[in-house]
Amino acid sequence: MTSPLPVYTRIADQKRLQFILKNISLRLTAGAKILDIGCGNGVISMHLGSLGFQVLGIDVSDKTIKTAIQQNSQPNVSFQQKSAEALSKEGQSFDAIICSEVLEHLEDPGELLKKIYTILNKDGILIATVPNGKGPREQFVTKPMLYLERKNNVVTKLVKGIKRLFGYSGKTTQSSADNLDHIQFFSYSQLKALLSTHRFTIIQFGKANFIDDVFPFSFFANRITILQRMDCWIVDFLPRWATGGFFTVSTKQHD
Repeated sequence: MTSPLPVYTRIADQKRLQFILKNISLRLTAGAKILDIGCGNGVISMHLGSLGFQVLGIDVSDKTIKTAIQQNSQPNVSFQQKSAEALSKEGQSFDAIICSEVLEHLEDPGELLKKIYTILNKDGILIATVPNGKGPREQFVTKPMLYLERKNNVVTKLVKGIKRLFGYSGKTTQSSADNLDHIQFFSYSQLKALLSTHRFTIIQFGKANFIDDVFPFSFFANRITILQRMDCWIVDFLPRWATGGFFTVSTKQHD
């Protein structure tokens, strides 16, 4: 008997997962090789594996890889503590590469995209998702918290205490890595330009959520699922700048 698949509790995370599963299923057949870069706890990898794909999840965090291995029961899914650069040196190649909520954590995301280009098959697809650097969450939550972290004063301790009081632990289902700070903040045009610079063209686009990550709305949304569902639904009718995150599917540009 196989273990149940790990699940996301937040609707925005479920929406992102469904975007990935749908686009992979539409473009690839069962048995195709998929690489999940920055796989974290392996949730996406295991769901892709359940659809019959051959999946390798990699992450530089030993802690997250151990969690992923412990949760996995599928022979067609494996996890390794390894970098994309190491895979490139080994000459491995893949039909699709997932890079979900990763680029915003990197000092030089362009270097990773260079490696991805070399290990992605000619007609393969890259699915990249990132927070909207000019969106509600990054503007009103992430950036102010990063500012307070740098100050590390009595106000910082007070805010952290209030967050714990309201149930904000900072832990995610996606990853149990110790440091999940965002150091890159992409607008849609910046993300598109970054991908284009490294020879990728966006062919499919989706939006995450609107304000269910922003306090005080998040306090209620975390407890009332229908508010999250409404938030994820309404953002699809709003301008791109209003979304909390971008979902993209890209193909390689060829000479």
